[in-house]
Amino acid sequence: MGAPVREWKDGIEARVRALAAVPYLVELPAQDIQALAREARLLRAGKGKILFEEGTPCRGLYVIAAGRVRVTKLSPGGREQVLHAEREGALGEGPLFDGGLYPASAQAAEPSAVLFLPRETVLAWCRRRPEMAIGIARVLAQRVRRLASLAEDLSLREVGQRLAAYLARAADDGRPVSGGIEFVLAETNQEIAAQIGTVRELVSRRLGVLRREGLIRTSGRRILIPDLERLRARADVL
Repeated sequence: MGAPVREWKDGIEARVRALAAVPYLVELPAQDIQALAREARLLRAGKGKILFEEGTPCRGLYVIAAGRVRVTKLSPGGREQVLHAEREGALGEGPLFDGGLYPASAQAAEPSAVLFLPRETVLAWCRRRPEMAIGIARVLAQRVRRLASLAEDLSLREVGQRLAAYLARAADDGRPVSGGIEFVLAETNQEIAAQIGTVRELVSRRLGVLRREGLIRTSGRRILIPDLERLRARADVL
């Protein structure tokens, strides 16, 4: 998990650690990663800052050094759908090779530090290190599968199932306690709604339903899951 931006100090070593969290960069020779670290431009993004916007030309690659960034799309009616949220790794690979437009927007979900590599720089490195281009293609293929899974969730599962699946995934970062697995919801109900394709009011109602069914217990934003397998069954993810 990325360090809070207030604790992140810029420097070559810190930049190398951020770049090394990117799957297609970590296997490059150390001197290459250091060279990329020197070429990168540091961006400080406050919460809500747009890094790139859907429908605008691709400028380059964004590597998250600290904080959290959400990738979203807007419906014609203005409803936001979160495609994914990341604390490390890179964003913006999609249109790098064809020079097309960004298919989605990226926004800082909290104060963040991001390393920016211009498109021309990334393409030059891909020519120099073809394994880097192959690695980008592999990451894009993984994202296609993840988006296909999201499309399946939105079209085939009702809101309660999608919320149960969201909580089951969040429990992966929870801690075992007496009576189950406990974690704190980092996102607001509005942010959760944007991720599971609904509205805040329905998230609140479905949390109440899950409580009444005994699948979760809540204290503020703290969630206790007594039986994770039962919650997963409710989500129909077994």
